[in-house]
Amino acid sequence: MEHDNCDFSPLRIYLKEQLEAIKEQLDTIIAILDNDSDKCLLNQFDGLSRKFTETETLASTYYLNCFLSPFTTKYNEISRSIQQLSTKRQGALIVMERSDELSSWITPGIPLAAAITSSLLESIFVPASPLHDGAVLIRDDTIHSAANILPLTEQKYDSYKLGTRHRAAIGLSERTDALVLVVSEESGKPSFCVGGTLYPLSIS
Repeated sequence: MEHDNCDFSPLRIYLKEQLEAIKEQLDTIIAILDNDSDKCLLNQFDGLSRKFTETETLASTYYLNCFLSPFTTKYNEISRSIQQLSTKRQGALIVMERSDELSSWITPGIPLAAAITSSLLESIFVPASPLHDGAVLIRDDTIHSAANILPLTEQKYDSYKLGTRHRAAIGLSERTDALVLVVSEESGKPSFCVGGTLYPLSIS
């Protein structure tokens, strides 16, 4: 996962500030436990849990942009579309072509050659759309095509059930260096896949 050139200074600084705030809260809770073991700390733990969730969301945005930015200048549009699709629980499958050429691994769909915008990506995955069932292929700053079919992974996952989109994301990323974004239609949960491994995203 290439992110050597990732900076996003304001986001990075804010992420560090959030982590330092969590550390300060932890230190406070530990001090209270040391000095007053009878005090109820459930409210403090609840606040800490919410802070962790906020920080996880921020970190997800930061690292998703890091992974996308070396290959497209439209990473903010892609990230925004994933957030919106997740909120609406619209299933989605978006392939970011990186160094490996993908044509030999993908059954081609409908050519689009369109500029990347979050609204266009969202409209492609509207359930009534004829393009929503397949994968969108992005090259550089262009939505190259939609309704593409990806190879499915042959791995078995006995501990949990994977839908077709997730199996397709893993399958392509096992064979290439593509970064594949997935939004579950059932739960709305977003994730991304590289190197055959699925990573959850926490989107606010």
